[in-house]
Amino acid sequence: MTESAPIGFFRRGSPRGRNYTRLRGFVEAALRVAYRGDWPAAVYGLFPRSRQIRRVHMELPLLRHGPRVRLGFVSDVHLGPTTALHTAREAFALLAAAELDVLLLGGDYVFLEATPARAACLQELVASVPARHKLAVMGNHDLWTDHGILEGALAAAGATVLVNESVQCAGITVVGLDDPWTGRRDPEIPFRPVPGTTSAATIVLCHAPEALPWVAHQPVDLYLCGHTHGGHVAMPWGPVVVPGHVGRMYHAGFYPEALGKRLFVSRGVGGIELPLRTYAPPDVLVLDLVPIS
Repeated sequence: MTESAPIGFFRRGSPRGRNYTRLRGFVEAALRVAYRGDWPAAVYGLFPRSRQIRRVHMELPLLRHGPRVRLGFVSDVHLGPTTALHTAREAFALLAAAELDVLLLGGDYVFLEATPARAACLQELVASVPARHKLAVMGNHDLWTDHGILEGALAAAGATVLVNESVQCAGITVVGLDDPWTGRRDPEIPFRPVPGTTSAATIVLCHAPEALPWVAHQPVDLYLCGHTHGGHVAMPWGPVVVPGHVGRMYHAGFYPEALGKRLFVSRGVGGIELPLRTYAPPDVLVLDLVPIS
């Protein structure tokens, strides 16, 4: 990879993996027993329309200078007992075929546990995409488990994990924010440009939409996130339950004006507690950034 060295924005002293409640610990312990053998993933496979990956293709005139840049974005893979492995592989195969300049990974790579087998699978998936630049952030489910093994797998696959840092690659700046719910934050430190460089656009990569208000006054051209799953189990008229206040306002898709910023919220790929989706199909994004006319 040829990204510039990361620049930190937020203090690194506060703990990560916050807000893991006793109730969640109890529920996850019960699910580890109930889902032993990963049988729910097979159930997920019985609903092919529910797990069919949508390849969302967009073109946005964001670049202030320079040539077209093609980004790929995937989030919420959730390797584990409720996600069929072939579903995850299908998502990454779509990205591998897209001839990307930059692959962006939005966190929540596992569900329940970051086992060596799941970390190895994550490494295989990310390595299968022949993008020149690969950048990643962590999600709440990652920070609630052994996120070090996941960060190692991402690094081995050629991805740089950003924790409140920015890098410049392919002529654009990518700011990777820590997870708003479980990570670290210090909003007093402003975004800073990479010394000696000019950027055609600034993209924020964050697991969840909840950090969108934090960057409302920053020079951000696009905010990419996941976390919401589009409601995961939704109705024809919309989602029933979506986590987070901002997530409830912007639960899935592209929003040209979200708190003053362009926003894309991915429905993600995998599952968590429930091994099926309704009216919230999984997706990956292929995004062409083109010069402003």
